[in-house]
Amino acid sequence: MSEINVFNHHAMATQFQVRIAAEEKTYAAQAAQAAFALTDELEAQLSRFRANSDITQLAQLAPGEKLRVCEPVFACLQIAQRLEFASRGAFSVTAAALKNQPTRPLWSLLPNEFSIRCDSGKLGFDLGAIGKGFALDRMADVLREWECPAFLLVAGGSSILAGDAPAETAGWSCGLGDDNSPQRYWLKNISLSGSGLAVKGKHILDPRTGQPARRQNRAWALADSAAESDALSTAAMVLSESEIAEVLAKNNSWLIFLHEEKKWRQLGQRPLPPSA
Repeated sequence: MSEINVFNHHAMATQFQVRIAAEEKTYAAQAAQAAFALTDELEAQLSRFRANSDITQLAQLAPGEKLRVCEPVFACLQIAQRLEFASRGAFSVTAAALKNQPTRPLWSLLPNEFSIRCDSGKLGFDLGAIGKGFALDRMADVLREWECPAFLLVAGGSSILAGDAPAETAGWSCGLGDDNSPQRYWLKNISLSGSGLAVKGKHILDPRTGQPARRQNRAWALADSAAESDALSTAAMVLSESEIAEVLAKNNSWLIFLHEEKKWRQLGQRPLPPSA
């Protein structure tokens, strides 16, 4: 097996890690730093805690007003809107707005203008359930531009994006949950994300009711992109099992794992990666 170079960086209130295989260490370090630099830029653009970010400025719009935003913000919100529709509203970047207003705000994408229009309410966007995954997807683009295709990207331990497999392996060994999880798979060119109540308690809101999600204790999702798997694992915490089945029936590239009675059970038609 080729040597694995490991690099760490703090961003978005969590730890990001880049693992790069089969590259000279100095070159790998330069590639990783380029990816981390992009992550810092994305944090400044996507954070609702940055005074000058587009997300903060969008929260100041009155109904009928619009704001031209930077490409990453528009792209992230475009993905979020698609996943809100696909998850039947169980994932939403405006769920937290229900803490301050009776109904979720309505908004529109204006692709020709790269703008977001506020249609009603206050646009209290919170990209916490998709931002890290979106960052991993963009970091992967950077590493491929640096011709470092064999990589594993991790954000906070719960968002994982695998590139090509290291030489002479079936992929990157990743588990559902802790590093010592017995449920492990060889991942390559795929993303795995998890959500749960163990660390932060009942912090996940059901966007449809504004109440804390109570369906599951832990859920993981497998998808082609990290933004998708991040959003999907959050939605799985909100949806009933029958609702999850209906969502997955319309997308056979997704797979969801639910933790029940000390065991993991998968839902969806996508074939499982090889067990590690």
